[in-house]
This record gives sequence, C-alpha cells and structure tokens, in this order.
Amino acid sequence: MNATGRALRRAAFLDRDGVINIDRGYVFRREDFQFVAGALEGARRLHELGFLLVVASNQSGIGRGLYTEDNFQALTTWMGNEFLTAGAPLAGVYFCPHHPTEGLGEYRRSCKCRKPAPGMLLAAAHDLGIDLGSSAMFGDKVSDLEAARAAGVPLRVLLGTDARETPALPLAEDLAVAAYRGLLDATADAAILAPAHAARSVAG
Repeated sequence: MNATGRALRRAAFLDRDGVINIDRGYVFRREDFQFVAGALEGARRLHELGFLLVVASNQSGIGRGLYTEDNFQALTTWMGNEFLTAGAPLAGVYFCPHHPTEGLGEYRRSCKCRKPAPGMLLAAAHDLGIDLGSSAMFGDKVSDLEAARAAGVPLRVLLGTDARETPALPLAEDLAVAAYRGLLDATADAAILAPAHAARSVAG
C-alpha cells in the first residue's frame, strides 16, 4: 500500500525507439513509425500477466529543435490507440526532451529524467502507484538498464534494437538479467518473468 492506501502494482517499463518502433532516428511522424515485429504481442502478454505498461523514452529531438512536444504528443496518442486496439493499454508515457549539450534554450540542461537517470521511472511510480521492486524494464540500450537499476527495478532485460538479433549481455555485472532478440521472445520465456511473479510486494 502507498500513503493513500492504494495497493501498489508492478509495471513493465518499455523503451520506445528500437523496442516498440523501428529506430530510424528522431521518429515523430506517423508515416515514419513502424512497430517492431512482435512488440504489440509481447506487450499484450505483459498486460495479461498483470503488468502496467509504461513507456519511458528519451526524446532529445525535441530539445534539439527537430520536432515539438505537440508533434510527439500527437504521435503518442496514435500509438496509444494502437496499443489499446492490440489489447495492451498503456498506463502512461513518460519522456525526457532535454539534452545536456545539444539542447536548445530551456532544453539544454542536465536533468534527472534523461536515462540513465531514473527520473521518468520514479515519476511513473509516484503517479501510477507502482511497486518498483516487483517491476521490469525492457530496453535496447545500457542506459535503459542503468535507469532501471537506479530506480530499484530488479528485472532488467536487454533487447536487440529493432529485434534484429539477440544482443550480448553488458559487461557490467548484474546490469541485465537476460538478453533477447525482442519483446515477443522475452515474454515467451516464462522463466524470465518468474522473478517478477514471485517478487514480494511493498504491501508485504
């Protein structure tokens, strides 16, 4: 339970570019957005297992002036509808528009939300009543895993960018618990999800 008496829930945090959609670099237009093969199906499996689906994405293209927050939100609304139609409703989408050196104006700053910092995950936990200690992170970059570790998310899974191939596990000890080609492969492995199933909730 949290301070309001609401039962905490586990979440599956998903990076966007390279995990949900093909990473073509600064994707903000619908015509450039292509779902990674199996991403929606994998997300539906996670939803059926009781995970809240939360997207956490660095979007420095906003800070670099390549597109606007309105552009991003319009694409996100469309994407969310696609998830809903696929039986995998998104509980939240969090993004960081900043960059410490390439951002323009107010967007040029070091922040607590840009991965590998854990700010987006911590904000989602606060907003959505998430038990980070029984949650999971699925990302295709080391920075995704580092953000999850900093937030106290124990199940950290490295995926191949665009599900092209299974990546090598990072050299940093215990940064990732496993690596898979894509989200569909990861969610097909009951063993990898077992630690999250058995994780003790904050409520005890």
